[in-house]
Amino acid sequence: MDDELGRLGLLACALSGRALRVAPADPGERAWTDGATVFLEAAASQGRQLEALAVQASLLAAGSLAPGLLRELARRPALAARYLAVEGHRALAANEDLLPPAARSLIDRGGAARGGPAAASLAVARSREAVPDPPESFGAIHPRRVLASGGRGEADVPSGHIAARRQRSPDELAELAEDDLEAGVALPLLASPVGGGGPLGRLLQRMFGAARSSGGRGPAGADTATHRTRAGARGGRAAAYGIGMAAPITALADVRGQGWRYPEWDVHQRRYRLDWCTVREVPPRSQEDAPMATPNGDALRRPLARLGVGLEACPRQPRGDDLDLDAMVEARVEMLAGSTPDEAVYVDRLRRRRDLAVLVLLDCSGSTAEPGAAGATVHEHQRAAAGAVLGALYDLGDRVALYSFRSQGRSAVHLEPVKYFDDAFDARVLRRLGGLTPGGYTRLGAAIRHGTSVLADRGGTSRRLLVVLSDGFAYDHGYERQYGEADARRALAEARRRGVGAVCLSVGASTDAAALRRVFGAAAHAIVPRPGQLSQVVGPLFRSALRSAETARRAS
Repeated sequence: MDDELGRLGLLACALSGRALRVAPADPGERAWTDGATVFLEAAASQGRQLEALAVQASLLAAGSLAPGLLRELARRPALAARYLAVEGHRALAANEDLLPPAARSLIDRGGAARGGPAAASLAVARSREAVPDPPESFGAIHPRRVLASGGRGEADVPSGHIAARRQRSPDELAELAEDDLEAGVALPLLASPVGGGGPLGRLLQRMFGAARSSGGRGPAGADTATHRTRAGARGGRAAAYGIGMAAPITALADVRGQGWRYPEWDVHQRRYRLDWCTVREVPPRSQEDAPMATPNGDALRRPLARLGVGLEACPRQPRGDDLDLDAMVEARVEMLAGSTPDEAVYVDRLRRRRDLAVLVLLDCSGSTAEPGAAGATVHEHQRAAAGAVLGALYDLGDRVALYSFRSQGRSAVHLEPVKYFDDAFDARVLRRLGGLTPGGYTRLGAAIRHGTSVLADRGGTSRRLLVVLSDGFAYDHGYERQYGEADARRALAEARRRGVGAVCLSVGASTDAAALRRVFGAAAHAIVPRPGQLSQVVGPLFRSALRSAETARRAS
């Protein structure tokens, strides 16, 4: 019986949009789900099992078993039954194009139209309106069991929303598969008639396991060249977690006027809001009359000197891992001529080449206009710190860029390039930096996501670092407290999974250290009273961020 139900696992995954198992329920118990497994009546006919599976999987896909709704249904079985009678039809209708023909006949069109969203279905269930009992094939809802299993009635990845899932491109769905593989939940998808414990299933599991443990570049099982070139430039669509991020660099001219659309993490609903924020790169303003910033990064060069040093193949070495053919030919010729040949005939890989791209995001929101240490404003302290970091890394030979950011609602997140990666660090850049003035709000997550995409598309190196200079106070319209902190924290996790290290420096600000730790973590932020004290923290802080990003990239 377990094997027969296991054959329905692939259908359950397709209908629900997540990794989902199928198992027999206890004797005498109706079909139900805890968010990770659908339990079906073992004694029921195959047709009844198929109908019950369609209902329970559609409830998951439609968000009908969200924790907030389940708490309202807990300890109220009569209300749960009425809610299932209304919401079951709505969920089936929303998932109709994926249902097998046998399950479409269950949809009550009138009930589906009456129910509306899941919250409206709950309102109907609470009202005095006559609601017929749910059909036996609908199974049951056990709120306390779903909540006890960790609230998995609603997915923690953006695959739970039916409409969004239908609109995703194949590239985005491939990125979703990457996220599921990292979480270790994709292998149950192999529970098909030819998968699971069969020879093909075991072969595929070995293939997935090898790809996941190889520390490769990109989604498990994907060919390296489709994700990233050897030079570090993006070879495919710039995306993370299956959500459209920024267009590739070759398409910048097509979207310059419209901006880039990014998702935002809703901590209350435990899901992404797809294409929620619009980021626009504002062209650099002419700053002919602006005062020129005077950065002093001399004290930072030593702690940053070995930060981005990569391995370089050096020929004609006395020892190494490979032979230098040119040197060997010359040594042979000298030997035949009777001379003493040079013994430096090896190629050794030495850390001499700079291999680091750094993008500095400078917070120019209105909160940075507050007074800081030594009589200057927080903005002036952070502007001086940005110039010092940028100047030190530029002198060391790294690729560096500087963007200021501010926001005015989710549709107006503006990033102003002060220095592009290919620009020289000259008087024009210093005037742009000196002419920045604070204003607006701080939608931190959108700025981090765009900075991550810029680094991935334009950095051109294998090591990439995002440095956020901010007071760490995420605030905008509808972007306060726990919501803003959770979205910024999620954006940072996305950056690390793409191999981008991320740190926050709060210079001259009085931000609560606990608030910064909630967003950036204990080892990815530092509070510095004055720019002159940066040399004490930047070395270990930046190295730790790069190591964390490398670990996260290999794990993904």
